[in-house]
Amino acid sequence: MTHLIAIGGSDAGISAALRARELDPTTDVTVVVADEYPNFSICGIPYYFTGEVQPWQSLAHRTAADLEATGMSLRLNTYATGIDVNGQRLTVRNPDGSSEGIAYDELIVGTGALPSHADIAGLDTLGPADGVHVIHSMGDTFALDHDLTTRQPASAIIVGAGYVGLEMAEAFITRGMTVTQLQRGSEVLSTLDPELGALVHEELTTHGVEVVTGSTVTGIEKTPAGLAVTGTRDGQPFTQTTDLVLVVVGVRPNTELLERAGASLGAGRAVVVDEHMRTGLPHVWAAGDGIITHHRLLGQTYLPLGTTSHKQGRIAGENALGGNRAFAGSVGTQVVKVFDLIAARTGLRDHEAITAGYTPSTIDAAADDHKRYYPGAHPIHFRITGDTGDGRLLGAQLVGRRGTEVAKRIDTFATALYAGLTIEQFDDLDLSYTPPLGSPWDAVQVATQAWEASQRRSLTPA
Repeated sequence: MTHLIAIGGSDAGISAALRARELDPTTDVTVVVADEYPNFSICGIPYYFTGEVQPWQSLAHRTAADLEATGMSLRLNTYATGIDVNGQRLTVRNPDGSSEGIAYDELIVGTGALPSHADIAGLDTLGPADGVHVIHSMGDTFALDHDLTTRQPASAIIVGAGYVGLEMAEAFITRGMTVTQLQRGSEVLSTLDPELGALVHEELTTHGVEVVTGSTVTGIEKTPAGLAVTGTRDGQPFTQTTDLVLVVVGVRPNTELLERAGASLGAGRAVVVDEHMRTGLPHVWAAGDGIITHHRLLGQTYLPLGTTSHKQGRIAGENALGGNRAFAGSVGTQVVKVFDLIAARTGLRDHEAITAGYTPSTIDAAADDHKRYYPGAHPIHFRITGDTGDGRLLGAQLVGRRGTEVAKRIDTFATALYAGLTIEQFDDLDLSYTPPLGSPWDAVQVATQAWEASQRRSLTPA
């Protein structure tokens, strides 16, 4: 009987364990979890703070009992400290502090990522007890919830305006707080082009968030007046005092365990794996936010996404039992809700396409989500990127009101990217139509037709 150990109780580790048990119920599967909250939806945490998801236990994809009912064994509050590759033993620190070695036949590492501190002075010494927070785990969630409940801070500064930062801005506004959002770049949501990021910026401002772009935070200090956040705005020094600080400036791969075991690091200092999730260490596999990602258009990169972690974990669990499944690759599909606006992207933006060696052209377009004569139509704003050489779709960005099916439509582009469609082929797609929901030419086709028209104009002699 094979003994498989999966390290990590989030997307990759649990997916690997479930797949192994599904394929061979005789497999002895142990999951080592650093806390006591396996299989919780970290992506859902902001909606717990808005009050839309209650109680916090609802964030569990599956309960511990559900997981154990599949036949796996959970080792909660157990921390993996070392891998003996030659001896095929994993050393762990148990809840009582004792050390233990566990033999394995196959080991899958899904240790994920850690919050980035972005070289901000004070983050190493200040924490939840001081009103300074990150939001990356259930422990972080409980710490922030306790702070909000006991101190009832009236104001917050959010450092970072990515996906989680924007979702938490909505949560704090919903709780009646004054919110300032600091963003290093020229516009919020830097995964979108600034032209569309500006629409998200406007939505934040409309709902009372003070957005400050071009700002770099260098330090946080606790003072009698509150938490002093210092840095530069457009090159000029600034200091702003607040009751609470939330730092959400991205993540870094948690690679220490595998690196010490001899694994190689690649893009973003993530662990290098092949398409089968092999680390190059015998009987050691890895998946999730701690490893490199194969991008179908970019090649090897670091792109931590929950959807990718689920897929990679499932592949690792299958291959650890002798399978030969390959990860087909990501195209970087993402979507976020910001108050009443939805923003999404997939594939490459213009500058990314140039870096990858394509000859891109990017155009703006807008199309109503459904026939205008039916009440409630709203425009969807598009940026379409295609290759001017072969007409291949390279990427799409969309922003629209909630209810305009932005997520559905970005998935159409993601599917086209996977299939390698040209932009011209969008005209041939048989997409659904009824006046309350769409048009005979769907909004995605109107947008791609605009890209084709721009190419014809560029070829027409002046």
